[in-house]
Amino acid sequence: MIRSGSSSGSVAPPDDIPGLKGRGFALLILATAVGLCGFAAVLPLVPLWATRGGAGEFGAGATTAVFMLTTVLTQLGMPWLLDRAAGYQWAFPVGSLIMGLPTPLFALTTDLGPLIAVSALRGIGFGMVTVAGTALAARLVPPAQVGRATGYYGLAVGLPQVVILPGGVALALQFGFDTAFWLTGICGVVAAVLSSGILFADGGRNRAVLRQAGEGSADAPPAPRGLPLFVALAAPLILMLVLSSAASAIVTFLAIPLEQAAWLVSALLAGYALMLVTGRWTAGVMFDRYGRTMLLLPGSIVAVLGMGLIAAGLWSNGDAVPGVLTGALVLSGAALFGLGFGAVQNETVTVMLERAGPTGHGRASAVWNIGYDAGTGAGAVGLGLIIQLLGYGPALAVITVALAAVVPLALLPKGRGERGERPVSTS
Repeated sequence: MIRSGSSSGSVAPPDDIPGLKGRGFALLILATAVGLCGFAAVLPLVPLWATRGGAGEFGAGATTAVFMLTTVLTQLGMPWLLDRAAGYQWAFPVGSLIMGLPTPLFALTTDLGPLIAVSALRGIGFGMVTVAGTALAARLVPPAQVGRATGYYGLAVGLPQVVILPGGVALALQFGFDTAFWLTGICGVVAAVLSSGILFADGGRNRAVLRQAGEGSADAPPAPRGLPLFVALAAPLILMLVLSSAASAIVTFLAIPLEQAAWLVSALLAGYALMLVTGRWTAGVMFDRYGRTMLLLPGSIVAVLGMGLIAAGLWSNGDAVPGVLTGALVLSGAALFGLGFGAVQNETVTVMLERAGPTGHGRASAVWNIGYDAGTGAGAVGLGLIIQLLGYGPALAVITVALAAVVPLALLPKGRGERGERPVSTS
């Protein structure tokens, strides 16, 4: 719990926060969805734009690699920033502006150097937005609503990408890259305006939790810091690292061996994305309803089964045109992996937030986002090497074994909220 205090900047008690029904939380969700539309649209556009200027695959990929590098480096510093200088109040709007305002600069040149420089700058903004957004999703609601809040936040992050990832490319090819870059840049500015409104929404009742990290309850044990906090977050962090690395197999590589069946690639990516947000939302609802993690272990097992089906489909198919059996295996596998991975996403972030406590929301959010983004980047590089050495089917079988090896980490010891110290919502 967060205790109340004087008007000199202490944090309002959770029961005084408007929560899920408040305008402040609605603005956060809307700002996240709009801002992430700009992110999702640009992600495939910049490499494609770089190739128009003569850059090869390595140069085109470097634009994304640099973007993710500055994202992770920024995320490392976000806990310090959030705990100082009213960080929760300004981090999301400023990050949105840094992500959005430079985007039209892409249209000025196809030279690789400037494209990498702008990508690096935008990565700083993205790192700020991801950490601040995850933390705010927990801070703007009472403890009994944290599961659903992170679930809603997951929907705001995931659903736009289902349409915008392919939509941004279609927009650029139909109306021009300059139009696409300007429109996606505007998304960042709109997200900044919306998120700035959180400070003024709900009669100012959100301001206390926006202005400082908060204090622990007098009755609650102090939140861990330093090495004890790292130990507390290690198991969910490793789960996120390994599962997000495995997810690279779906979003980065599956289109290559299945390129002769474009409909199959589109179907499995759509199924994966939809089941991902379904798993995340379901886990959030159940966390609030039962007051503890329910789907961490089942979600991990389902993800292993899904990856195993994909590996079996590709291994049995070889280099042939994908047949009915291969199609059925990879479609069901991608959907199952998405469902399990979505559940694990929400369960790990709620576990981390509770273990870190209100004063450590920024640190927990940073660790979770680093696990996601670093795992995605490392998976793309490492899995590419394994595929080159072994082929698709055997490589994904190796990934399946790696996933199975970390499943025991899902048997997490119970956190504070799971022992009943957190009120359980019945609404």
